[in-house]
Amino acid sequence: MVANQVKSMFDATGSLWQSGALRGKAAGLFVTTATQGGGQETTPLTAVTQFTHHGMVYVPFGYGYPALQFDNSTAHGGTPYGPGSLAGADGSGQPSEEELNMCSEYGAYFGSVAKALKVGKAV
Repeated sequence: MVANQVKSMFDATGSLWQSGALRGKAAGLFVTTATQGGGQETTPLTAVTQFTHHGMVYVPFGYGYPALQFDNSTAHGGTPYGPGSLAGADGSGQPSEEELNMCSEYGAYFGSVAKALKVGKAV
């Protein structure tokens, strides 16, 4: 699941939800987990419920960075739901250069989708 701090932030957006202020806005995630099986996919899936209640448009990554996403030679973060990194059990791990590159690719992709939403004036 998303961190409690993120859930609390969304819980505090009742007025935005009620007014529809975030409806049609792009939403996405970068995740960091202790291990590969520590929520790299389930964390974004639980966040989608918050985005949905606000009417936001979730922008998944797909396999937009195949150089890393199809590489099984090293442990790394990132899924079709969004880029990620592994922090290790004690949280001291830092994103690898490839994980940072994946984040940059996603950021550019996300920006293009957000721009298209604005141009299309979906709301």
